[in-house]
Amino acid sequence: MRGALHIGTLAFAATVAVSLFAGMAAAQETEIGGLIRDLSSQFGNVAPGSDAGASLSGRLIQLFAVITALSVAPGLLVVMTSFTRFVIVFSMLRLALGLNQTPPNIVLNAMALFMTFFVMQPVFEDAWDGGVRPLIANSITEEQAIFAVIDPFKTFMLANTRDKDLALFQDIAGETPAPADGPDSTPSWRVLVPAFVISELRAAFTIGFLIYLPFVAIDLIVASVLMSAGMMMLPPVLVSLPFKVIFFVLIDGWYMLAGSLIASYSGG
Repeated sequence: MRGALHIGTLAFAATVAVSLFAGMAAAQETEIGGLIRDLSSQFGNVAPGSDAGASLSGRLIQLFAVITALSVAPGLLVVMTSFTRFVIVFSMLRLALGLNQTPPNIVLNAMALFMTFFVMQPVFEDAWDGGVRPLIANSITEEQAIFAVIDPFKTFMLANTRDKDLALFQDIAGETPAPADGPDSTPSWRVLVPAFVISELRAAFTIGFLIYLPFVAIDLIVASVLMSAGMMMLPPVLVSLPFKVIFFVLIDGWYMLAGSLIASYSGG
């Protein structure tokens, strides 16, 4: 329970930060602004042990969670969302094309980030509406908010994690898989997070392999033609590069790749 609460607290804090950039900015800024104004007004007149003091303590915990999210959100964004798959596939595509610095890293990372927001938007909204918004309104406790926030992430990660990977970490951790209809049917975070990460890595490398094949074929064809023409001193990569680029443009590669990556998720 302590491990779930610890990781859940991190997920809760990260969700607050990520949700601010996920299409709900206007409403959330109003509520966060109200939180800060409440803190400012309550600091001046709080008696020790009073109800106002308890309320202020809860507000301080919420504010501390928001601040903490600034440091933990990047790591959680990588391991608990679709970002890993996107950024690896984009990097392998660039290598397959033979373009070392085009598109630049900042473009690939930004593209992967906003595609992650697109896929994870329903998850962020469920976490915000079910946990963060009621907590700011003081209608639920911090512990209830934590579990309400992490549940949508668990559902998403389970939908995109292979049973084989879950079984591997459950076996290593010595956990017995619970019945599917039991009260504790979902695995612990200790098992789920690494299982989800290696499932994402496997999917990314599988997609990357399929992307490489046509470009390797172009390289082989160009190398064979150059050798047949006796032009062995001319690097085949130099000649094949424009052919690979125009091939990717003609098949509308970015459209196909982005659509296929987004469609590969069943829990988004």
